[in-house]
Amino acid sequence: MGGEKEIPIQSFKRTKIVATLGPATNSYELIFDLLKSGANGIRLNFSHGTYEEREAQITWVRKASKELKKPVAIIQDLQGPKIRLGDFEDIINVASGQSLTFAYQSDYERSGHIPLQYDISKKVKRGERLFLFDGRIRTTITSVSEGVVHVRAENDGVLVKRKGVNLPDTDFEGDVITSKDKEDVAFGSNNDIDYVAQSFVQSAHDIVKLRRILRNLGSSAKIIAKIETSSAAENIEEIIKETDVVMIARGDLAMETSPESVPILQRKIIELCKKYAKPSIVATQMLASMTDRPEPTRAEISDVATSVILGADSVMLSDETASGQYPIESIKVMKRVVNYTQEHTLEPIMTSFANVDVKYSIGRAIPKAIIGLAKEVKAVAIVAETKSGATAVNISSHRPTVPIIAVTSSPRVAQQLAIVYGTKSYVQPDDRLQATKLTNLLLRTKLFKKGDIVITASGQQPGVVGTTDTIKVRAL
Repeated sequence: MGGEKEIPIQSFKRTKIVATLGPATNSYELIFDLLKSGANGIRLNFSHGTYEEREAQITWVRKASKELKKPVAIIQDLQGPKIRLGDFEDIINVASGQSLTFAYQSDYERSGHIPLQYDISKKVKRGERLFLFDGRIRTTITSVSEGVVHVRAENDGVLVKRKGVNLPDTDFEGDVITSKDKEDVAFGSNNDIDYVAQSFVQSAHDIVKLRRILRNLGSSAKIIAKIETSSAAENIEEIIKETDVVMIARGDLAMETSPESVPILQRKIIELCKKYAKPSIVATQMLASMTDRPEPTRAEISDVATSVILGADSVMLSDETASGQYPIESIKVMKRVVNYTQEHTLEPIMTSFANVDVKYSIGRAIPKAIIGLAKEVKAVAIVAETKSGATAVNISSHRPTVPIIAVTSSPRVAQQLAIVYGTKSYVQPDDRLQATKLTNLLLRTKLFKKGDIVITASGQQPGVVGTTDTIKVRAL
């Protein structure tokens, strides 16, 4: 599996793009256009839709991927304990200082309690904050009794049914995998999912629990920890060590912490991800104005460019491609920004591994040697054999300025590597000369040209995880 052969190797975009599917992109033709325009990963939001719709979308993604000869990562985004208001008629006007009451699945007309879709009464405590409708109404919990949560409003506003609720001070005590999530994970394990994104992670224990569920289901999907709670921000390093990938979900994270803290957290998380060789995804409102406008704001362009400069593995579009009026244009704009930024960044992204809290291993040492050698001999690419994807991810974490060509016998690994920084993956059978044979193939297809120098990383035991131990310099 390869693709985009007409694109010179020097023009590969290093920061990848993830697009979310929704009503605006719910057809094979539109998914094909998303991928052709530059999307490398597809996010399926399991807060919405039916399994029948998901099966069709997965089939379309794989068909388009095959036609474009381009590996694509499919991400199953779990809903988690997403707390929303229930249904009620019209709107509810709220005044500053007013007392409000909430109860699970209550009838507002009969009881006067505003309905919730999740029972928070067993989790929340007096004095904790409760934010409504994306923080437009802020309240403080005054008491909890017999399943009813009493709050005091801090400002005026209106409430609309089914809007979100944030509880920045509440500890969910590891209870972030709901019964719906378990059903969805079981569905995903039988339906060609590459990544499972876990919502509202609070600690590394949440990742351990999900990994156990995936293992019991026989799933080969990797875990994306969504960082969107204050607890996750506090436990970030332990979470990064435990997970496979990190998503910086800036919308809820801003509600749970503070909007001004998010840029600093984003920078910190990306650096920690590079330190521990874990891919990072920056998400939420990257090109939000393109949901209903054909052009982004200058601030949005700067936001995407900043993520590229910081060295994020991927940048993600949500409403822009799920429900927006300009889904394909949004991908094209994001690709232009990524390419322009990587071409004109004055200094290459530097990754420091000082005081890294990881044990020495050949798998960690080889990437540094490869990148140093590639720079010394002016190599045009690094061709890495990888069974699990770890070799490519480890090399990528050092943010080399030359592309990483990953060759693997596993289609799943090739798809998972689609959202990893600077990496382009190909599927070839396990072979003692796997990297050499792929390099010869790419020379014939004009991706490489005669006289190019490449670095190959391989192992003496093809197809065995963790055996990369050989580095070669090859003049084509």
